[in-house]
Amino acid sequence: MPEPDLPDNAPGTQLFPQFESELYNMYAQEVDGLTDQQLDFESDRWEWAKWSIRRNVSHVASGEFRWLIIRWGNQIFPQGLPVIDDMDNILSPKYDRRMDEDKYWQMGTILPILRKAHDLCHQVLSQETVGSLRSKELQIDYNPQWQLFAQAHPRGLRQDPNDSSKAFLSLEATLRHRYYEYTTHLFNIQRLKRAQGLTAKVEIPQEGYLVLPTWDRSEA
Repeated sequence: MPEPDLPDNAPGTQLFPQFESELYNMYAQEVDGLTDQQLDFESDRWEWAKWSIRRNVSHVASGEFRWLIIRWGNQIFPQGLPVIDDMDNILSPKYDRRMDEDKYWQMGTILPILRKAHDLCHQVLSQETVGSLRSKELQIDYNPQWQLFAQAHPRGLRQDPNDSSKAFLSLEATLRHRYYEYTTHLFNIQRLKRAQGLTAKVEIPQEGYLVLPTWDRSEA
Protein backbone atom coordinates (compact mmCIF):
# COMPACT_ATOMS: atom_id res chain seq x y z
CA MET A 1 0.00 0.00 0.00
CA PRO A 2 1.72 3.23 -1.12
CA GLU A 3 2.08 5.92 1.50
CA PRO A 4 -0.15 8.96 0.93
CA ASP A 5 1.37 11.97 -0.85
CA LEU A 6 1.01 14.57 1.88
CA PRO A 7 2.30 18.15 2.24
CA ASP A 8 4.87 18.87 4.93
CA ASN A 9 2.32 20.71 7.07
CA ALA A 10 -0.13 17.79 7.17
CA PRO A 11 -0.69 16.20 10.59
CA GLY A 12 1.60 13.27 11.28
CA THR A 13 -1.41 11.11 12.11
CA GLN A 14 -2.32 11.04 8.42
CA LEU A 15 0.90 9.23 7.57
CA PHE A 16 0.47 6.11 9.73
CA PRO A 17 -3.21 5.75 10.69
CA GLN A 18 -2.61 2.05 11.40
CA PHE A 19 -1.45 2.88 14.92
CA GLU A 20 -4.82 4.30 15.91
CA SER A 21 -6.56 0.93 16.22
CA GLU A 22 -5.97 -1.25 13.16
CA LEU A 23 -2.76 -2.97 14.28
CA TYR A 24 -3.95 -3.57 17.82
CA ASN A 25 -7.21 -5.07 16.59
CA MET A 26 -5.35 -7.40 14.22
CA TYR A 27 -3.20 -8.75 17.03
CA ALA A 28 -6.07 -9.04 19.48
CA GLN A 29 -8.16 -10.93 16.93
CA GLU A 30 -5.30 -13.27 15.95
CA VAL A 31 -4.59 -14.41 19.53
CA ASP A 32 -8.20 -14.48 20.71
CA GLY A 33 -9.27 -17.84 22.10
CA LEU A 34 -5.84 -19.49 22.01
CA THR A 35 -4.94 -21.85 24.85
CA ASP A 36 -1.73 -21.55 26.85
CA GLN A 37 -0.37 -24.58 25.00
CA GLN A 38 -1.05 -22.93 21.64
CA LEU A 39 0.40 -19.59 22.79
CA ASP A 40 3.57 -21.30 24.03
CA PHE A 41 4.32 -23.59 21.09
CA GLU A 42 7.98 -23.28 20.01
CA SER A 43 10.27 -25.36 17.82
CA ASP A 44 13.94 -25.40 16.84
CA ARG A 45 13.03 -26.77 13.40
CA TRP A 46 12.48 -23.26 11.98
CA GLU A 47 14.13 -20.00 12.94
CA TRP A 48 10.76 -18.23 13.10
CA ALA A 49 9.43 -20.79 15.59
CA LYS A 50 12.04 -20.16 18.29
CA TRP A 51 9.78 -17.52 19.83
CA SER A 52 6.24 -18.53 20.75
CA ILE A 53 3.13 -16.53 19.86
CA ARG A 54 3.14 -15.13 23.39
CA ARG A 55 6.76 -14.00 23.07
CA ASN A 56 6.19 -12.44 19.65
CA VAL A 57 3.44 -10.26 21.10
CA SER A 58 5.57 -9.38 24.14
CA HIS A 59 8.40 -8.37 21.84
CA VAL A 60 6.42 -6.00 19.64
CA ALA A 61 4.58 -4.52 22.63
CA SER A 62 7.86 -3.45 24.22
CA GLY A 63 9.36 -2.12 20.98
CA GLU A 64 7.72 1.32 20.98
CA PHE A 65 9.16 2.09 24.41
CA ARG A 66 12.64 1.06 23.31
CA TRP A 67 12.48 3.23 20.21
CA LEU A 68 10.38 6.24 21.18
CA ILE A 69 11.41 6.63 24.82
CA ILE A 70 14.95 5.24 25.04
CA ARG A 71 16.31 6.15 21.60
CA TRP A 72 14.22 9.11 20.48
CA GLY A 73 12.98 10.40 23.82
CA ASN A 74 15.14 13.48 24.41
CA GLN A 75 14.68 14.67 20.83
CA ILE A 76 10.91 14.25 20.47
CA PHE A 77 9.97 15.04 24.08
CA PRO A 78 12.19 18.06 24.86
CA GLN A 79 9.86 19.18 27.67
CA GLY A 80 10.26 15.85 29.44
CA LEU A 81 9.61 12.20 28.76
CA PRO A 82 6.06 10.91 29.15
CA VAL A 83 5.52 8.91 32.32
CA ILE A 84 5.15 5.21 31.50
CA ASP A 85 4.08 3.00 34.37
CA ASP A 86 6.30 -0.02 35.07
CA MET A 87 9.00 0.77 32.51
CA ASP A 88 11.51 -1.37 34.40
CA ASN A 89 9.45 -4.48 33.68
CA ILE A 90 8.38 -3.44 30.19
CA LEU A 91 12.05 -2.99 29.26
CA SER A 92 13.29 -5.87 31.38
CA PRO A 93 17.04 -6.54 31.10
CA LYS A 94 16.37 -10.19 31.99
CA TYR A 95 14.81 -11.02 28.61
CA ASP A 96 15.87 -10.57 25.00
CA ARG A 97 13.75 -7.65 23.73
CA ARG A 98 10.70 -8.84 25.62
CA MET A 99 8.88 -7.76 28.73
CA ASP A 100 9.47 -9.32 32.13
CA GLU A 101 7.79 -12.70 31.81
CA ASP A 102 7.22 -12.99 35.55
CA LYS A 103 4.78 -10.08 35.31
CA TYR A 104 3.75 -9.99 31.64
CA TRP A 105 3.00 -13.58 30.77
CA GLN A 106 -0.75 -13.87 30.45
CA MET A 107 -2.14 -12.37 27.25
CA GLY A 108 -4.50 -10.35 29.41
CA THR A 109 -1.48 -8.44 30.77
CA ILE A 110 0.46 -8.23 27.48
CA LEU A 111 -2.30 -6.81 25.28
CA PRO A 112 -2.89 -3.71 27.46
CA ILE A 113 0.80 -2.83 27.04
CA LEU A 114 0.41 -3.30 23.29
CA ARG A 115 -2.47 -0.82 23.43
CA LYS A 116 -0.29 1.63 25.39
CA ALA A 117 2.47 1.20 22.82
CA HIS A 118 0.13 2.19 20.01
CA ASP A 119 -1.20 5.09 22.08
CA LEU A 120 2.41 6.28 22.39
CA CYS A 121 2.85 6.08 18.61
CA HIS A 122 -0.37 8.01 18.12
CA GLN A 123 0.81 10.63 20.63
CA VAL A 124 4.05 11.13 18.71
CA LEU A 125 2.24 11.31 15.38
CA SER A 126 -0.24 13.82 16.85
CA GLN A 127 2.48 16.22 17.95
CA GLU A 128 4.44 16.07 14.68
CA THR A 129 3.78 17.14 11.11
CA VAL A 130 4.73 15.14 8.05
CA GLY A 131 7.61 17.56 7.55
CA SER A 132 8.95 17.23 11.08
CA LEU A 133 8.69 13.44 10.96
CA ARG A 134 10.85 13.50 7.85
CA SER A 135 13.40 16.06 9.05
CA LYS A 136 14.24 14.60 12.48
CA GLU A 137 16.99 11.99 12.37
CA LEU A 138 18.69 9.51 14.65
CA GLN A 139 22.04 7.82 14.00
CA ILE A 140 22.03 4.02 14.03
CA ASP A 141 24.46 1.20 13.24
CA TYR A 142 24.19 0.34 9.55
CA ASN A 143 24.53 -3.39 10.08
CA PRO A 144 23.53 -6.11 7.57
CA GLN A 145 20.00 -6.22 8.99
CA TRP A 146 19.45 -2.52 8.41
CA GLN A 147 21.02 -2.77 4.96
CA LEU A 148 18.31 -5.33 4.19
CA PHE A 149 15.58 -3.19 5.78
CA ALA A 150 16.68 -0.20 3.70
CA GLN A 151 15.32 -1.92 0.59
CA ALA A 152 11.77 -1.51 1.94
CA HIS A 153 12.04 2.18 2.87
CA PRO A 154 11.26 4.69 0.11
CA ARG A 155 12.94 7.45 2.17
CA GLY A 156 14.21 8.26 5.63
CA LEU A 157 17.17 5.90 5.86
CA ARG A 158 20.52 7.07 4.51
CA GLN A 159 24.06 5.90 5.03
CA ASP A 160 26.35 8.27 6.89
CA PRO A 161 28.63 9.77 4.19
CA ASN A 162 31.48 9.98 6.71
CA ASP A 163 31.14 6.52 8.25
CA SER A 164 29.84 3.59 6.20
CA SER A 165 29.09 1.63 9.37
CA LYS A 166 26.47 4.20 10.42
CA ALA A 167 23.22 5.48 8.99
CA PHE A 168 20.67 8.20 9.71
CA LEU A 169 17.10 7.10 10.37
CA SER A 170 14.28 9.64 10.28
CA LEU A 171 11.41 9.64 12.74
CA GLU A 172 9.09 8.84 9.83
CA ALA A 173 11.22 5.81 8.88
CA THR A 174 11.32 4.73 12.53
CA LEU A 175 7.53 4.56 12.65
CA ARG A 176 7.44 2.85 9.27
CA HIS A 177 9.95 0.34 10.65
CA ARG A 178 7.70 -0.26 13.64
CA TYR A 179 4.73 -0.83 11.34
CA TYR A 180 6.72 -3.33 9.28
CA GLU A 181 7.85 -5.04 12.51
CA TYR A 182 4.22 -5.51 13.47
CA THR A 183 3.29 -7.09 10.15
CA THR A 184 6.31 -9.42 10.11
CA HIS A 185 5.72 -10.64 13.67
CA LEU A 186 2.03 -11.07 12.92
CA PHE A 187 3.09 -13.29 10.03
CA ASN A 188 5.24 -15.25 12.48
CA ILE A 189 2.24 -15.66 14.75
CA GLN A 190 0.12 -16.91 11.87
CA ARG A 191 2.65 -19.51 10.75
CA LEU A 192 3.08 -20.64 14.36
CA LYS A 193 -0.67 -21.20 14.33
CA ARG A 194 -0.56 -23.05 11.03
CA ALA A 195 2.25 -25.25 12.37
CA GLN A 196 -0.23 -26.35 15.05
CA GLY A 197 -3.05 -26.96 12.60
CA LEU A 198 -4.77 -23.68 13.44
CA THR A 199 -6.21 -21.16 11.00
CA ALA A 200 -5.06 -17.56 10.69
CA LYS A 201 -7.79 -14.98 11.18
CA VAL A 202 -6.65 -11.68 9.70
CA GLU A 203 -5.23 -10.62 6.35
CA ILE A 204 -1.78 -9.09 6.57
CA PRO A 205 -0.93 -6.28 4.12
CA GLN A 206 1.63 -7.55 1.63
CA GLU A 207 4.22 -4.79 1.87
CA GLY A 208 7.36 -3.82 3.73
CA TYR A 209 9.86 -6.40 4.90
CA LEU A 210 7.56 -9.32 4.16
CA VAL A 211 7.83 -8.82 0.41
CA LEU A 212 11.62 -8.41 0.23
CA PRO A 213 13.02 -11.10 -2.10
CA THR A 214 15.27 -12.63 0.58
CA TRP A 215 12.74 -12.58 3.44
CA ASP A 216 12.11 -15.98 5.00
CA ARG A 217 8.48 -16.86 4.28
CA SER A 218 8.88 -20.58 4.94
CA GLU A 219 6.13 -22.62 6.54
CA ALA A 220 6.04 -25.74 8.69
